[in-house]
Amino acid sequence: MSTERGSRILRHGPKGTRTREALGEAALRLVLERGPAGVSVEDVTDAVGVSRRTFSRYFRSKEEAALDGFRADCERINGALAARPASEAPLTAYRAALRSWLADPVSPAWHRRDGVREILRLAETDAPLRAVLRRVLLEGEAASVRLVAARIGADPERDLRPAVAVGSGAATLLAATRAWVLDGPREALPALVEEAFGLLAAEPPPVETRTTA
Repeated sequence: MSTERGSRILRHGPKGTRTREALGEAALRLVLERGPAGVSVEDVTDAVGVSRRTFSRYFRSKEEAALDGFRADCERINGALAARPASEAPLTAYRAALRSWLADPVSPAWHRRDGVREILRLAETDAPLRAVLRRVLLEGEAASVRLVAARIGADPERDLRPAVAVGSGAATLLAATRAWVLDGPREALPALVEEAFGLLAAEPPPVETRTTA
């Protein structure tokens, strides 16, 4: 086996997945314990027992490592979206994918994982964390748009329907998440998401106003 091929298997195979998850968990724990300014990449690698070079295979910064769980969540949501019946309307399929992710007993969603609300609160005040979180969520949303476009046979660059459906669904999830982060029981997120989608469905059309000459 060549060195290049061996490195690729280590990075993307089961061992690589475990290493990435361990680094992400360590970064999240340390950032929450000490604050972002009190944590270095070396702190994270020392906690896991790997080199800086190994860290760089997966992440560009400690913030990216600490928020890696959100990247994995986007992948799970999109996996659930890809599995929805082709007959479902795009927004209906996206909502159903969120339900599947929130209820997954194997890979816990935000309301069943320690540290998620805390890191989201911290991202409100820490600019580097906020920037990375925004990028991760936008990348996940872009992948959702491509999936929806493929479902309906549309060009995601020219047809507005996939972006509008996904954008509406993602904004609804984030609105519910903001309410969840601010207050309320930890287990309340799924109910808040359902409430937010109900409000989206009930939104009345805008009232047309007439100007008089």
